[in-house]
Amino acid sequence: MFNLPFPLRDANATSGNKDLGKLPEWDLSDLYSSEDAPELKRDLDWLETACAEFARDYEGKLADLDATGLLECLHRDEKISNIAGRVMSFAGLRYYQLTTDGGRAKFMSDCQEKVTNYTTPLVFFSLELNRLNEDALGAMYAENADLARYKPVLDRIRAMKPYQLSDELEKFLHDLGVVGDAWERLFDETIAGLTFNVDGDELNIEGTLNLLTEQDRPTREAASRELARVFGENIRTFARVHNTAAKEKEVIDRWRGMPTAQTGRHLSNDVEPEVVEALRNAVVEAYPKLSHRYYELKRKWLGLERMQVWDRNAPLPMESTKIVDWDSAETTVMEAYGAFDPRMADLAQPFFDKGWIDAAVKPGKAPGAFAHPTVTNVHPYVMLNYLGKPRDVMTLAHELGHGVHQVLAADQGELLASTPLTLAETASVFGEMLTFRKMLDGAKTDQERKVLLAGKVEDMINTVVRQIAFYDFECKLHAARREGELTPDDINALWMSVQAESLGPAFDFMDGYETFWAYIPHFVHSPFYVYAYAFGDGLVNALYAVYEENPEGFQEKYFDMLKAGGSKHHKELLAPFGLDASDPAFWDKGLSMISGFIDQLEAMED
Repeated sequence: MFNLPFPLRDANATSGNKDLGKLPEWDLSDLYSSEDAPELKRDLDWLETACAEFARDYEGKLADLDATGLLECLHRDEKISNIAGRVMSFAGLRYYQLTTDGGRAKFMSDCQEKVTNYTTPLVFFSLELNRLNEDALGAMYAENADLARYKPVLDRIRAMKPYQLSDELEKFLHDLGVVGDAWERLFDETIAGLTFNVDGDELNIEGTLNLLTEQDRPTREAASRELARVFGENIRTFARVHNTAAKEKEVIDRWRGMPTAQTGRHLSNDVEPEVVEALRNAVVEAYPKLSHRYYELKRKWLGLERMQVWDRNAPLPMESTKIVDWDSAETTVMEAYGAFDPRMADLAQPFFDKGWIDAAVKPGKAPGAFAHPTVTNVHPYVMLNYLGKPRDVMTLAHELGHGVHQVLAADQGELLASTPLTLAETASVFGEMLTFRKMLDGAKTDQERKVLLAGKVEDMINTVVRQIAFYDFECKLHAARREGELTPDDINALWMSVQAESLGPAFDFMDGYETFWAYIPHFVHSPFYVYAYAFGDGLVNALYAVYEENPEGFQEKYFDMLKAGGSKHHKELLAPFGLDASDPAFWDKGLSMISGFIDQLEAMED
């Protein structure tokens, strides 16, 4: 029904006191002035009444509607989504600003409870939509162009039709969902409760993982061994969670008649299984010329005979600690956006001027970074934890890209503005690429250029190679669970079967690394989510290659693609660029950009 704030990139932000200039904070008054605002109470009261009236007017009656009646029904549903989304955006964003504040946490929880209770009577809506006759629906589209506009969103809902159960069973599964949620909460609480002792410092998991990017190698090793020790002590709990979650999914998939464990994710992403398979195969076949080749270079730079897992994200020896103040970061990103097209800069400027960015690291603030679209008649908000690292500048470019995309797509309305996961990263990764190219062009020395190139390659490998290895692990895990209970050793073996293949021969793997599957939240919260990262990166790389080859007219086609939001399928969106994601050559085009960057790094060695 509505969007909640979601982290799009974990910046692993930590507290800092560097002089970065005046960092912007959110002004949430465009949503509501306060939690006591009369407009907020008015909207909640309206929502309760509107949901009850919607159920009264339409439950059991959708099949009797004509084109005009169905269009009015969709408009009413859209308004409900808008108001519910506005309330939850305000509550969620306030909470993320200060997660340690009990009042904000209670306010968000209370809003969530009210919105959930009010919208529960609408469960019938998608079930009845799926029972509408296809021919009758087609005739209504032909009769009413305004209704036909909603065909893409109805198609996505109706894609579940072959797997829909009886209304009674659907409501049962809806109620039973709290059981699955309990296992997810067990995972979250277990992870949050872990403590790690590294060189006398007691840390949580985020602080410990952050040490894997330290310049000092003994510190990275100590953190890795401590992660392995603590994961090992808790591995039975993590194995139980994964066994239960995978079994629950298998039972539901079997009752629904879904042919594979991945089918549900492909449907929600509006992408064909063969397209995902083409992506997966292209990446796996490219391991030798991507990750294997890059890590062999990195091994030489680090002066090592063999790489260990704690060297994967190590900084390069020649990297210096460079701090970029906020004004410089804004200038860099805005110049990169403006050089591509002045309209990009115009769309991004209000984020800096009008309180649409919250950038400072503050006690109690949520970690990481995200861009939240709120609702289509307000505007997005961007959250960062800005510490002035060059990578933080890239994160700003990334999240602003999401923001620009969300602004452009807003005209589609509440039901059509949101893009499937596979396309949601398009503008963000493209904005990041524009900024990276800007920074690369401004590099004053070969060493600075090398550090920038290597950082970009590592980001791309983590987004493409690592995520596809994760996807392969999940495929193996769910297939194996269908044959019976998995021991921790079984799951460890599946993890190691994809790690050596993806990282390559430069690596050795310490004892204990086999348990590092345990902390990845996507495996528990959203099975098979991970390939969307690789999809987005590959798509943008292919797009950027087209831009470099033939920039004339590219901007107009690019803006049209972003304005489309979720109103078009990926095949239709990419056709103007001469691209087709179902063609294996499409993914090769994207992967060749990563390979080309590694070529440049190798050339610097000569």
